[in-house]
Amino acid sequence: MEFIIYLIDFILHIDVHLFDLVQQYGMWVYAILFVVVFCETGLVVTPFLPGDSLLFASGVAAGLGLVGYGEIMLTFFTAGILGDAVNYAIGRHMGPPVFAQGNRLIKKEYLLKTHRFYASHGGKAIVLARFVPIVRTITPFVAGIALMFPPTFFFFNITGCALWVGGLVSAGYFLGNIPWIRANFSLIVYGIIVVSVLPVCVEVLRARFRA
Repeated sequence: MEFIIYLIDFILHIDVHLFDLVQQYGMWVYAILFVVVFCETGLVVTPFLPGDSLLFASGVAAGLGLVGYGEIMLTFFTAGILGDAVNYAIGRHMGPPVFAQGNRLIKKEYLLKTHRFYASHGGKAIVLARFVPIVRTITPFVAGIALMFPPTFFFFNITGCALWVGGLVSAGYFLGNIPWIRANFSLIVYGIIVVSVLPVCVEVLRARFRA
């Protein structure tokens, strides 16, 4: 329970905790941030870890000179690509047995539909999913289960990660020095969290109304 409370506090006050991490761990902060983003994108069981807000806050930290702009970009870019790649590999490893034998939780007909979807529109899904929490974590796993063509997946994995990391870190780097944003940084973080989660909430509500 204490861990959950700490995690919620970390996400909501990520600016304070991030700056504390930089002061306490110095260069090791890059390894810590790498692990957070890698787990958030690479492990289906950890979609609750901060993603968008962490990238933006790190960009602000780079703008203040606390971390290197190029170094933080490279850290997140590498973590995001490797995370999705591992997630995809796990799903792909599970895919053939599920397709061959079926599963109580995953019907074979649904998998075939998903496979056809990723064959036709998978690239767009991989790129867009980068900007939606939870979906960002699940999409590469499902793409692997659906046996999406590996070169296609990796091309859009790299493209989506470059847009995600480059956009959010750069936004924090260039906007973080604006006095109003620095004075209301916590509100900005809350706004990023709300905007990021909003598409998921809308889709859940739409599904309930359809039901």
